[in-house]
Amino acid sequence: MTDSIYQDATYLRRNPHWHEEDSPHKARWIKSLLDDHRVKPKSVCEVGCGAGEILAQLQITCDPGTTFIGYEIAPDASAINQAKQNGRLRFAEEDFLESKTETFDLLLLIDVFEHVEDYIGFLRQLRSRARQFVFHIPLDLHVSSLVRVRPLMSVRESVGHLHYFTRETALATLADAGFKVIDERFTAGALELPQTGLTTRLMRLPRCISFKIAPVLTARWLGGFSLLVLAEPNT
Repeated sequence: MTDSIYQDATYLRRNPHWHEEDSPHKARWIKSLLDDHRVKPKSVCEVGCGAGEILAQLQITCDPGTTFIGYEIAPDASAINQAKQNGRLRFAEEDFLESKTETFDLLLLIDVFEHVEDYIGFLRQLRSRARQFVFHIPLDLHVSSLVRVRPLMSVRESVGHLHYFTRETALATLADAGFKVIDERFTAGALELPQTGLTTRLMRLPRCISFKIAPVLTARWLGGFSLLVLAEPNT
């Protein structure tokens, strides 16, 4: 991962709320996916947990006996998440790959590996650390972003994306890294998450109508979506 922007306050300057406002939506998407497959983990770990609000939201809706831990390398994010700790939820400011932990029931990577330089090597190292995984992968690569170009540069500059995915390349990446996909579905960030950009607001209605008719084509042509994946190590 290009660690410097997360550790020298650059990321904080560009994203002062560390995306906390998106967390309730993402936690709801994750819980819905888990419920659909009757997944009830007793131990949940999130790698690259940021402000920790996704885990805080999941703790509210998951079984009372479930424990949660988040790993984050950015001091600014850790300063936020530390205040959310309690008896079943804790946070560690350290590199998860360098830590020795138990094997978790569920490991979350929510908008993470697109930031990592060697993303396939990173995923392969994670594969043995949990029994099941939930990935949330921004689908930055679509026809609109290729025509306009600016959206790709914007996510690179503002949030540090180094790699750009379509649905197909995201799924191929997980397969190449040794994961078996159990379920995958789109999340409509452009329709559900708080948005301030004029273009995003103007495209809201066309995306909504098109997505109801042809979700795969809408994600491929118009963008504004991510992929939520439930997976397990491919043995």
